[in-house]
Amino acid sequence: MGAVATDVTTDAVRAGLRGRGRDVRGAVFAGLMLASLLASLAILVVLLWDVAKVGVPVLADRGTSFFTDTNSTVPSRAGIGQALVGSMVLMVIVAVVAFPIGIGAAVYLEEYARDTWLTRFITANIRNLAGVPSIVYGILGLVIFVEALSKIVTMWPTGSLLSGGLTLAVLVLPIVIITSSEALRAVPRGIREAAYGVGATRWEVIRSHVLPSAIPGIVTGTVVSLARAFGETAPLLLVGAAQGFINTGSGSPLHKLLNAPYTAMPRIILDWMTRPQKAFTELAAAAIVVMMVILLVVNGFAIWLRNRYERKW
Repeated sequence: MGAVATDVTTDAVRAGLRGRGRDVRGAVFAGLMLASLLASLAILVVLLWDVAKVGVPVLADRGTSFFTDTNSTVPSRAGIGQALVGSMVLMVIVAVVAFPIGIGAAVYLEEYARDTWLTRFITANIRNLAGVPSIVYGILGLVIFVEALSKIVTMWPTGSLLSGGLTLAVLVLPIVIITSSEALRAVPRGIREAAYGVGATRWEVIRSHVLPSAIPGIVTGTVVSLARAFGETAPLLLVGAAQGFINTGSGSPLHKLLNAPYTAMPRIILDWMTRPQKAFTELAAAAIVVMMVILLVVNGFAIWLRNRYERKW
C-alpha cells in the first residue's frame, strides 16, 4: 500500500509540474498584471509622443541656438543654455557629496556595524527617508543650507548653486545608501570567507573582493539617484533657483558658485509652462525632449558600465 501511495503522489506532483492542472486564479492574476503593464506602457507612449510631436519641430527649427541661448522674454530668443549649465553643475555637486557619503555609509552598515537595535533603527529610518516627498527636503535645505548657515557663516550664500546642490544631495542620499547596501548584500558570503581564509584583513576583503563584485549594482543605484536629482523641481524652488536668469557678470567661477543666482532645467521648464504664450509651451516641450534624451543617455551608459563590470568579475 505504501508503494502505491508513493506512486500516486509522484504522479500528482509530476502532473502539477507539467501543468496538467489548470490554475485559474493564477492565470487571471497574471492576465491582470499583463493588462496593467500594457496600460502603463500605452499611457507612457502617448505622453512621450505628445511631447515629442511638439518639441522636436522646435529643436529642428532652432538648431544649436536653443542650447546656447539664454532665457528671454521673447520666445524666438529663449534657450536653455543657462539652465543646462546649472543642471550639470548641480549634478556634479550631488555626485561629489552624495556618492562617497552614501557608499561609505552602506559599506559601514553592511560590513562593519553589528546587528544591534541601533543599527536596525538607523536602517529603518534610511528606508523611510527614501520615501519622503521632495518638497520636505526643499524645506530642509531652506532651513539648514540657506537660513541657518547664513546666520552662522556670514559669507554663506543664501541662494546659490552650492545650496541647491547640497539639498539635492541630501535628497538622493537615502537612495544611494539603500541601493549600495543591497548590492553589497548580494555579494556571495563565500567570497568573503575565502579571502579571510588566506589571511586577508577586513579592509583588504572589502577593497579587493566585495566592492568590485558589488560595483554593477552600486553604479546602477547611483545613476538612478542622479537621474532623480536631475528632474527635481520642488527643492530648487525653495532654495533659490531663479526663473531662468543667472548672473553672467564679472567674478571668478568660485565666486559665482557661492554667490550667483542660478537656474536649472526643471525650473526653466516650469517657468515656460506657466506663461500664456503658446510659443513658450512649445519651448517647454523641446526642453523636456532634451531632458529625456540626457536621461536615456546617462541610463544607457550605466547599463553598459554595469554589464562591463559583470563580465569582468
